[in-house]
This record gives sequence, structure tokens and C-alpha cells, in this order.
Amino acid sequence: MKTIQLKTNINCGGCIEKVTPTLNEAFGSSNWKVDTANPKKILTVTSDSADEDEVIKAVAKAGYKAEKLNE
Repeated sequence: MKTIQLKTNINCGGCIEKVTPTLNEAFGSSNWKVDTANPKKILTVTSDSADEDEVIKAVAKAGYKAEKLNE
């Protein structure tokens, strides 16, 4: 399993509710989470096969933005 972390604009419980169906379908319900307490609203996805671009597209499909973290 690899872990992908991206900065998002998913910033509250309501936002998480909106992206949940899309991200569950794409990655499985236990394979992603959003840290809304972090200022960068970090989305963490664990997957064997997904890459950053797939995650970014799934978030965009749900109406939000995700981008690579600039450490």
C-alpha cells in the first residue's frame, strides 16, 4: 500500500459529506481521510494502485480541488 497526501479545499464536515460517495467509490471507505484541523486540509489516500492524478480527478469530480503538497 502506498500513501498519497494532497492539499485540498475540503474544509468542513459538510464538504466531507459531499465528497464521501465519490471517494468511497474510487478508493474504498476506509482508505481515505481528510484532516480538516490541518491548515492545508490534507487528504490522505492509501491504495495499491491509485496515483496522485487519479486522486486529484476524483476530488474534482466531487466538486473540490486537490493539489500536490509543497513541503
